[in-house]
Amino acid sequence: MSRFNLFALTLGAALTLSACGGGRDAPVQRAYATGPIQTACLRADRSAANRQLCGCVQAAADAKLSSGEQSRAVRFFRDPHHAQEVRQSDRRRDEAFWKRYKDFVSTAERICRVA
Repeated sequence: MSRFNLFALTLGAALTLSACGGGRDAPVQRAYATGPIQTACLRADRSAANRQLCGCVQAAADAKLSSGEQSRAVRFFRDPHHAQEVRQSDRRRDEAFWKRYKDFVSTAERICRVA
């Protein structure tokens, strides 16, 4: 996976999600939230990033990732290579996190997609 594709995946996750309420299994619908993912998304300095989209992504993160997992995912915005390392890791903890992260990304892409 190229660095650009990895960053696109990271930003796509962060730029395309929404949810209401808490808990990883909560139903997700278009919403807006503030938090660490939203802040990282806005600071990523990408043309598609805006308050509405990044807030939607944060809402999805709230629904799919714990606060600790969100903090871990924020690093992907600053260091896309770290996401690649986690994705390729053989450690159980990394594999479990990556599955949840991919679920977050899929949800964000589905819900926050800009028409």
